[in-house]
Amino acid sequence: MGLLRTDIWRTGILSCPMSEILTHGDVAGLPVTWLPDPGPFRFLADPFGLWRDDRLYLFVEAYDYRVRIGRIDVFVFDRGMRLLEVRPVLSEPWHLSYPVVIAEGDEIYLLPEAYRSGRLTLYRAVSFPDRWERVPEFVFPEAAIDASPVHIEGRWWMFYSPSGGSGEDRQSLLHVAWADRLRGPWHPHPGNPVRRDRRSARPGGTPLLVDGRVILPTQDCTGTYGGAIVPLTVTDLATTHFAAQAGGPIVAASEWAPYTDGLHTLSAAGEVTLVDAKRISRSPRRIAIELDRLGRRMVGRGAGG
Repeated sequence: MGLLRTDIWRTGILSCPMSEILTHGDVAGLPVTWLPDPGPFRFLADPFGLWRDDRLYLFVEAYDYRVRIGRIDVFVFDRGMRLLEVRPVLSEPWHLSYPVVIAEGDEIYLLPEAYRSGRLTLYRAVSFPDRWERVPEFVFPEAAIDASPVHIEGRWWMFYSPSGGSGEDRQSLLHVAWADRLRGPWHPHPGNPVRRDRRSARPGGTPLLVDGRVILPTQDCTGTYGGAIVPLTVTDLATTHFAAQAGGPIVAASEWAPYTDGLHTLSAAGEVTLVDAKRISRSPRRIAIELDRLGRRMVGRGAGG
């Protein structure tokens, strides 16, 4: 991505279950509640959420191009989609994104992408929603990108893209792993990569069970990163084999302009669906931001030396 091309994402809440969106293959015309604009050269992306005590807890990647290290924030809404609270809940020395939130029994877990740390880390809520601790026994086979878990008939499945290899691989390969417990041990699928397709491999939201089959939202990266969501229907899922069929693309609605350049998350939260849409900025101010950021890094290194 050149310095005069900057992806800016906007997160919204659609008043429609994800299963209906997958059935109709469209988001146009749906009522949407947008999260507040975080300001110039910042964005909120990768929304995942759950309902608790009549509150929607919506977790997002909060990103600032001046820092270029994402953290995880939570936005709390009531049933009327009134914003009640915003706060940061998780930050690390490395970039965090794609904060999948999982309720299992009495526990709530957070599984953010953190491949620059060299591993995939599962966090357990000590005090929901803003105090988390790492689950030490969770060990995943690799530092997965956009890891998307689903529980089916007593077994956990994880869909993800590999962190190794080229940038092309990170946008065009799909891997699978399975476990009997969320905490593991996890076993990589012997057929990995189970899919190679820049149009429908990298996960982009909640795997959803519809009519007995898993539908995985994937990102169409053929024209631009996160250009659209392509539902991938898994027709054969087992520990030794895998097959899937891609559907038609779901694109950002025209009424979301100027955020019509991409759509790269579709995640389920009860009767609502969480999305993020993209606009591509070509403001020359990005150059000044990068020069300032690099200057601060050089000053910091000099002080440390």
